[in-house]
Amino acid sequence: MSTPAWLGRAVRRSQEESWMLGYAFARYRELEGCSETALAAELGCTLETLQWMSLCRRPKEEAFSEHASAIAERFSVELLPLVQVLRRVEVLDSLSERCGADGGNALQMAARDDELH
Repeated sequence: MSTPAWLGRAVRRSQEESWMLGYAFARYRELEGCSETALAAELGCTLETLQWMSLCRRPKEEAFSEHASAIAERFSVELLPLVQVLRRVEVLDSLSERCGADGGNALQMAARDDELH
């Protein structure tokens, strides 16, 4: 089965909607400075699977575990790496909102510096 021509456009559109996984994946790649290929490898899936997952809704907090598990099962990806990606985006977005745009960048640099030591 071949990838539909419209999938790439749909994924780009999903990156603009904060309630979609495409947004979370794009945000994660931005925060971590990684490529789609690297994110797919981290999640243990193909680029095509990553694209299809991007079209899903992000798990809602009140049923996060249930929704994340359903996504992981549907796309045959490991649950833990998926949850780690989603939670990292949530935490850093929340901190960025509290710190403002410049504070968020400083916070990210400090976190990365801490990881190196």
